Amino acid sequence: MKIAVVGAGAIGGYLGAKLAIAGEEVTFIARNKNLAAINANGFRLILEDGSEQHAPTVCAVQNMADAGPQDVVLLTVKAHQVPDVLPAMRALFGPETMVVTMINGVPWWYFHKLSGPFEGREIRSVDPDGVIAANIEAERVIGSVVYPAAELVEPGVVKIIEGNRFTLGEPDGSRSPRIEALSQAMIRAGFKSPVSKDIRGEIWIKLWGNLSFNPISALTHATLEDICRFPRSRELAANMMREAQTVAEKLGVEFKISLDKRIAGAEAVGAHKTSMLQDVEHGRALELEALVGSVVELGRITGTPTPTIDAIYAATSLLAQTLQSARGRLEVQSLG
Repeated sequence: MKIAVVGAGAIGGYLGAKLAIAGEEVTFIARNKNLAAINANGFRLILEDGSEQHAPTVCAVQNMADAGPQDVVLLTVKAHQVPDVLPAMRALFGPETMVVTMINGVPWWYFHKLSGPFEGREIRSVDPDGVIAANIEAERVIGSVVYPAAELVEPGVVKIIEGNRFTLGEPDGSRSPRIEALSQAMIRAGFKSPVSKDIRGEIWIKLWGNLSFNPISALTHATLEDICRFPRSRELAANMMREAQTVAEKLGVEFKISLDKRIAGAEAVGAHKTSMLQDVEHGRALELEALVGSVVELGRITGTPTPTIDAIYAATSLLAQTLQSARGRLEVQSLG
């Protein structure tokens, strides 16, 4: 397969390098030092056990038109960065090109082929101007849930923290020939890539934690372990999750694990800083709309009150605005 990775960061690098090693024709869309490093040295992975793998045959381009039409586009940028790669990304599209959305949170295509009263609705919190839907035909979309954790430690080098599971799913729940072919390519590369008949349910299980733990950590600078072990923050997260579950169930989602088990899973991760807390500490834009604002919007669409989520969303939105206005960052530093 010809595969373009749009977003040559930690997850994109992990995927692209492993797929290239397995024999797929991989092109990274990259810039600056990452672009130069990949073209000079290929892509290198540092695995969980400390061993390394090298993908010397990959190439990188900055101009997507230089890559040309692909069989698969892996979209691994953050949700708020998707408009930045449009409409240039259309140069990667042929008649049958799949776009695999490996992005946290509620995707812009959520209501595409979702039978029921909301089918075809737009989600303005994640696509306020409709630019994403205008540039990526919904028929191209393959949904995905990203479970691994990885870190781009230097240009062209990714360290795998843990995990190798990338669940895939058609928006209509079918096992189409195209998704079967993609799943098999991923499996050959060493990933666990099951095809789910309910990709939205899979999205909600991960989102369930992200919508609560991410903003709470951004506001408190606490790790997952800290949030789950401090009674008041644990209950705050649980209240947000209860509200979100009510919203999701009105959309037809059935949760396959309990709320307590989901919190226990987060606690078991340990003293881990969420991605949103890391963004606060580095002065980067927060992935707030896809993780939290979208759930607020879905609450309005389904007529479901979400007072706790609303309050945390308001506070975190102000934090994001403050950081952006000051072009600053926040980090707790030891005094001694």
